[in-house]
Amino acid sequence: MLMLGFCVLVPFSDALAKYVGDSVPLGQMVFVRFATQAAILAPLAFATGAGMRIGRRAFLLNALRTAFHVLAMALFFLSLRALPLADAVAITFVMPFLLLFLGKLFLGETVGVRRLTACAAGFVGTLMVVRPSFIEVGAAALLPLAVAGLFAGFVLTTRAVARHADPMALQAINGAMGAAFLAPVMLVAGVVGPPDLGFAAAPASVWGLLVALGVFGTVAHLLMTWSLRFAPAATLAPMHYLEIPFATLIGWLVFGDLPDGMAAAGIAVTMAAGLYVIHRERIAAAG
Repeated sequence: MLMLGFCVLVPFSDALAKYVGDSVPLGQMVFVRFATQAAILAPLAFATGAGMRIGRRAFLLNALRTAFHVLAMALFFLSLRALPLADAVAITFVMPFLLLFLGKLFLGETVGVRRLTACAAGFVGTLMVVRPSFIEVGAAALLPLAVAGLFAGFVLTTRAVARHADPMALQAINGAMGAAFLAPVMLVAGVVGPPDLGFAAAPASVWGLLVALGVFGTVAHLLMTWSLRFAPAATLAPMHYLEIPFATLIGWLVFGDLPDGMAAAGIAVTMAAGLYVIHRERIAAAG
């Protein structure tokens, strides 16, 4: 149920980003997302005894992790200005396949022929989603692919730093670092540009939606973290793909968007390949 909550709340957060994306500068939207995360999780970290102190190595790794996270979120929010919600989310699900390749290249992890074949199939499925979007909106359709690469880096650095710090503290520091990184960028952009990285006055209703975006995103990741306390990652991983149908439903209800025939087929191929990769990961872990 906790992981199901994650799969529902994340598309809600993304839908809010798409809804306000044309009326709020990109930098401001990402800043509020990270600032809200820090405001929620820092008190929780102190209340649970985790605090906000981490070692030098963990601090440096978390700084790199935050850089990946900030850039990925900014590019994803940017892609939502042009793409249907379901398409943007589905394209980012090339990330599990990228993680397998990166794990093999940089961590020496063993990847069998079957999983490599499934990765190739998943990538073909992703291209099937990208193609109609690329024809319609151009290069913006490629942004979720960049997001997937950045999130793969985020996950790899998370694996490296998770052994050295409390997860709650890491997430709180991640939010604080992201906000601290973006604040001077917004100040400079407000003076010399570009305007999309700066700050703009907005009605109270828009601010409410921005804060809700941050709250949904933060709570979603908390639910995912807590779910891992009660079930192994191999059990929960297939549920991540529920994010795609929820994103499709929310995109249809809020924006009237539905994937076309090829994109829908590509989503099905990507989901099938991803679930097969997870199945093979389970077998490898059991062996």
